Amino acid sequence: MAGRVIAVCQGRGHGFSKPTQLSIRLLAGLGVAGDAHAGSTVKHRSRVARDPTQPNLRQVHLIHAELFDELAAAGFDIGPGQIGENVTTSGVDLLGLPAGARLRLGEAAIVAVTGLRNPCVQLNRFRPGLMAAVLGRDAQGGLVRKAGVMAVVLADGDVRPGDAIAVDLPALPHRPLAVV
Repeated sequence: MAGRVIAVCQGRGHGFSKPTQLSIRLLAGLGVAGDAHAGSTVKHRSRVARDPTQPNLRQVHLIHAELFDELAAAGFDIGPGQIGENVTTSGVDLLGLPAGARLRLGEAAIVAVTGLRNPCVQLNRFRPGLMAAVLGRDAQGGLVRKAGVMAVVLADGDVRPGDAIAVDLPALPHRPLAVV
């Protein structure tokens, strides 16, 4: 599997959307330099309220641009950064990756996928009905969360739109992604 970075986003505050940038810097063990969610322990407000000492398994949020195409067909005009991701990708089946898959973003940055983003009510505050649009059902009736994946940074590096994405899968047996 290989793909491309479509956009990179970073937000200093705890707002929902993140502005697109020309580049972002990923910092090992922390996340996106200057982003509100960077840190070795949890930074998402609801998780901090429960236990601020939890490890931050949500340092980088990645969404596949193919989701935006699907949402457009459902009447939602959504672009990079608008639903809070740091990296918008194309050509990589993010939701199909196993836990622990490593993504090389650009020349040096490496992230390890920790799990799925759990869509929340903030999506509906941004656009009514959006939360339902990023949820689906598989052939067995199981819930499918389409709002991207979360990762931790293993190796520092700058990431820019147009950068290549290389995927390294972990050893078998693969563990499916769960909500983090």
